[in-house]
Amino acid sequence: MRWLLGCLINAVLFMALAGYFHESFQLTGFVAALEASVLLSILNVLVRPLLILFTLPVTILTMGLFLFVINAVTLELTDYLMGTAFEINGFGMALFFAVLMSLVNVLIQKTLFEPSRKAKK
Repeated sequence: MRWLLGCLINAVLFMALAGYFHESFQLTGFVAALEASVLLSILNVLVRPLLILFTLPVTILTMGLFLFVINAVTLELTDYLMGTAFEINGFGMALFFAVLMSLVNVLIQKTLFEPSRKAKK
């Protein structure tokens, strides 16, 4: 249930980013945003751990900041696999979206999921 909620949150975030940055980020609709969100979550499970493992020395040297680059790479892979339904113009925008999505996801997790954990204790 939490995975599905995360996919829906990312799909809504994709729609908001596409509306605000329409020059640099294009979507064909909410279904494409949902498909991209599911594909991104699959890539985060399958590809992201390998990328982290291969770039571990750089990630350690940058004190974890290189993880934003890895997130941008997974966004670019999503762009490539989705075709014209999901378009990000350039790696710089993918990096910006990776940072922005990370911040928004942390805020949402703290507000939605943390209070429920405290209530269970």
